[in-house]
Order: sequence, then C-alpha cells, then structure tokens
Amino acid sequence: MEQKRILIIDDESTFTRMVRINLEQTKRYVVREENRALHALASAHEFKPDLILLDVIMPGADGGEIASRIRADNALKHVPVVFLTATVSRHEAADGKFTGGYLFLPKPVSLKALVECMENVLAAKKHEQTQAEVKKPAA
Repeated sequence: MEQKRILIIDDESTFTRMVRINLEQTKRYVVREENRALHALASAHEFKPDLILLDVIMPGADGGEIASRIRADNALKHVPVVFLTATVSRHEAADGKFTGGYLFLPKPVSLKALVECMENVLAAKKHEQTQAEVKKPAA
C-alpha cells in the first residue's frame, strides 16, 4: 500500500509532533510538520502532500489566508485541506459543516476520527480524479 503524504501546518509544535508520531505509527502516512505559517506554502511545494491539515489561528497568517493561497497556486490547488481547530465546537463538526468549502475537525481530535476523516477526503479526491480521467476524450 502506497503511503500518503500529509502536511500538518500548526504553530503548536507539541501538537504537530504528537499527530505526526501517531499517524506514522499506522504505517499508512509519511508526515511533515510545519510550525511557521509563513513557511506553509514553501513546505507544501517541497513536500508535495496528498492532504494538508491546517490550523486556523496562527501567528503571521491565519489558516483561511493560507488555504486561499493554496487554492490560488496551480501546483497545490488540487491538494485537499482539512482544518484542525479549537475554534469549532464538536457539535458544529458533527454536523459535517464545511466553511468556505473546507472540512473542519475540532481540537483535540482522536486518532480514529482524524484517520477516518483523512481517508474519506483522500478517497473522495481519488474518485474525482478517476471521474475526470473517464471523462477525458480519447486522443
């Protein structure tokens, strides 16, 4: 099974380290941590993630601003973004709300809930890619 590349962008290094260790222990993911919001795009370009986990409130740039930059970047716009934030309640997250087209998960999040969300997002991305390939006209 091919490991998926996950980029965690969050200013709390203890949190990103814990998430990285837990995700890597599943043997399904290669994870990179970025704790400086202003380096988020450069890290994404270098690492080429399959999915980005993004905090909302960080010094230097907020998650919404970073997500907008990702969507405007031709090399990154296809990468799904999931917000991990303490600013969304469990009730709001349980409603499956998307804000600005992004899924939000509340902090703290269990490893099980995080992996389930990530797998659903990655499966949806793969399905979209497959559908796009099917719709391509024959050359």
